[in-house]
Amino acid sequence: MKVVSLGDLVLDVVVRVEADVARGADTPARITLSPGGQGANVAAWVAALGASSRWIGKRATDAQGRLAAEALERLGVELSGPVEAAGNGVVVSLVDAAGERSMFPDRGIATTLEPDELRPAWLLCDHLHVSGYALLAEPVVRAAVRAIDIARMGGARVSVDLSSWSAIRDAGPDRFRALVESLEPDVVFANEDEDEIFGGPLPRSTWILKRGARGCRFGDEERAALDVPEVVDTTGAGDALAAGWIVGGPDLALEAAARCVGRMGSMP
Repeated sequence: MKVVSLGDLVLDVVVRVEADVARGADTPARITLSPGGQGANVAAWVAALGASSRWIGKRATDAQGRLAAEALERLGVELSGPVEAAGNGVVVSLVDAAGERSMFPDRGIATTLEPDELRPAWLLCDHLHVSGYALLAEPVVRAAVRAIDIARMGGARVSVDLSSWSAIRDAGPDRFRALVESLEPDVVFANEDEDEIFGGPLPRSTWILKRGARGCRFGDEERAALDVPEVVDTTGAGDALAAGWIVGGPDLALEAAARCVGRMGSMP
């Protein structure tokens, strides 16, 4: 199975605080650096779960871009897309004692991917997964729409992750819903906040509702989350779940999400 994921590749700085934040002073923390970004996360988990994986996006060869790209390649992902000299994105994730995270993204040049920078050969696949972040900025949204058209011409199924309730709010929920509906995705992934602001399921798409520790609804099927010894970091759990579902359905989706929350960082 060949899966292509379109979205951001960033340097992910995860900060897990180990005490109450001392404003104006020091707070003990565990800090990790790893590749991240929703598109790259899904690609990494697809590769870890045994499918052929390609990531598409715009990245840079600056220090943060090299670190992220080299790490993603080591995970078995093929990287495709234009490369610039500077401006790769960085995301800082602040993780509390319960494993919940707040994200501070600087997307850099990821949003500047143009439709004419795509190559049709990159989109020869069985499944194309599109990060909602790629649908929330210009000009990358036009590149994402073009990618969907090319992949569909080759017979690929298409999924979209809604990505961020706050970004949907800022873009305008009605406008964003109209765009996603016009793309006619086969599958949509959403968490509960995204589901609410988006206005609920699309009529002709399989709707996968991510509910964190309370499990997931796969269409009409409710499934409980798997038990894990400790929730260390929820960063990327939804991306792992999406990759698992694409590669192997609900069982693998829940297994991948449980594996993700038991470790620091968003990738396997």
